[in-house]
Amino acid sequence: MPIGDAPDLDALVAVAAHLADASGPEIRARYRRPIGVEQKSNRTPVTEADRAAETVMRRLLSELRPEDGIIGEEFGAERPDAPVVWVLDPIDGTKAFMTGRPTFGTLIAAMVDGAPTVGVIDQPIVGDRWIGCIDRPTQHNGVPVRTRSCTSLEAAILSSTGPELFDGADAYRFERFRQDVDFVTWGGDCFAYGLLASGYIDIVVEAGLALHDFAALAPVVNGAGGSMTDWQGRPLHHRSDGRVVAIGDPDLAPSVLALLAGNG
Repeated sequence: MPIGDAPDLDALVAVAAHLADASGPEIRARYRRPIGVEQKSNRTPVTEADRAAETVMRRLLSELRPEDGIIGEEFGAERPDAPVVWVLDPIDGTKAFMTGRPTFGTLIAAMVDGAPTVGVIDQPIVGDRWIGCIDRPTQHNGVPVRTRSCTSLEAAILSSTGPELFDGADAYRFERFRQDVDFVTWGGDCFAYGLLASGYIDIVVEAGLALHDFAALAPVVNGAGGSMTDWQGRPLHHRSDGRVVAIGDPDLAPSVLALLAGNG
């Protein structure tokens, strides 16, 4: 695709779905089975399933979209300055996968000129798949979904992967913020964002995320009527700092962002 040309969004969505179809068998074959686990330099685990799923997705992209870039959690970057870059997280929630819980997911994003444009959250064990695309309604297993109405923090359900994501001032702001909501659910990794898009959760707040953790999530949340930004309310992109907030009802955004910024 020459620089400046508009991408074919239908083609990007089709490729993203194909990647999810191909990665699923690699993960299912290793789920709740003895597999090798290693610790990476950042002290996070990686399994045979992570690597096998990313390998098959990279192989397909080399065949289907050889001029595009790839940024993968396990095998790094190729052509990261290409107009279209695929961002792959083969298992978001490796600890959940290792402990037999089906709350992890495969994240696949197509970024165009540095902005998340197409996103897939695929849960290959229970068969949940959310597909988001800029300016299009998000679909869950082929059916359009919407976030739910929730106009007050006191009625809101908040989710986050775990308190260990927050430290220093971030921990203080999150703790202060969570005291104003109805209740908090922990765990879920990327799965929580799909549930928010489907109207079961109202807010997800996290920090310390890498590009592969959030690139696929923004199109899913935004296409369902919600908003996903950084803590200052700015759109997410390839240089975002990893502090993200997804809000189902945009009417909540001013109060949520004021608290996270320390102004509420």
